[in-house]
Amino acid sequence: MSIDSDMIHVEVVYALPHDQRVVALVVNKELTVEQIIGQSGLLALFPEIDLKQNKVGVFSRNVKLDALVRDNDRIEIYRPLLADPKEIRRKRAEQAAKKAAEK
Repeated sequence: MSIDSDMIHVEVVYALPHDQRVVALVVNKELTVEQIIGQSGLLALFPEIDLKQNKVGVFSRNVKLDALVRDNDRIEIYRPLLADPKEIRRKRAEQAAKKAAEK
């Protein structure tokens, strides 16, 4: 087995409202999501990332830190939500109902 067959290409992504980082890596296919994120350097660039708090995913699907990834996968580090999406939708619906009632 050649060394190349043990390696995969992945991207690690972290996005803030005004700053997005995509780090392309070639890593051993036996590394976990957590290990790959560590190798990406994003934890040093963004000290606010806490892998015990921030969820992570592969192509928008949540995964655990001990998950393995495939060639060409994109590992995403998610920011904590500032507001509950359900609550925001409920408030919008209430406002729309008020406007409709006023007319």
